[in-house]
Amino acid sequence: MPPLISFIGWHDSGKTTLASQVVSHLVARGYRVGVIKSSKEDNLAPERPETDTGKYGAAGAEAVMLVAPDQMVLRSGPVERDLHTLAHRFFPRVDIVIGEGFKKARQVAKIEVYRGTGPLLRDQVSGVIAIATDQHIGGDYVFRLDESSDLADFIEKRFLGPDRNAADQVTLLINGRKVVMKDFVQDILAGTVLGFVDNLKGVRDPHEVELRITMKTQQESDTNK
Repeated sequence: MPPLISFIGWHDSGKTTLASQVVSHLVARGYRVGVIKSSKEDNLAPERPETDTGKYGAAGAEAVMLVAPDQMVLRSGPVERDLHTLAHRFFPRVDIVIGEGFKKARQVAKIEVYRGTGPLLRDQVSGVIAIATDQHIGGDYVFRLDESSDLADFIEKRFLGPDRNAADQVTLLINGRKVVMKDFVQDILAGTVLGFVDNLKGVRDPHEVELRITMKTQQESDTNK
């Protein structure tokens, strides 16, 4: 899974502006960057009701995806909002995932954007590794708001090394959460699945295999008896 870093801060602190600048710097350096934004606001769907995708949503479709020459947009109903789960499911092939919000997410590195409004979040939540601010604040890794390039350097050195392309051969998610497996367990699981895949008709030169298993509930099992 790619490393996760989330920009946190009070409303109107400039999180989006700074995070988007950092993303731009990282992309210019050749990194693949995914972005996940958390919002408390409702009705932020990218399409309008009169569009085709809007009509499908109004018709009750659980999820609607728009594929166009310049973008792909997925609109769905309420889903698991855990940052780790979202990154695992939707950004498996990027080098890093930049989040905005998710200040209470556990085991996630956070960069606080602070303009002097309200108390510092680093004193309230875990995982704050740096602060970007226009205030005079002491401590290690404090950046000015106009130092997005330096902040990108900090992120690159801390999370993106020359071995960033080294990834697990097998990723196992159970209920959206990654299960850590040793190399020999990955080899066994990959060998077993690929052994079945190689014997399937119409399958040629598989280079990536995705397998999803949905367990039946006890009620479903009793019904099928």
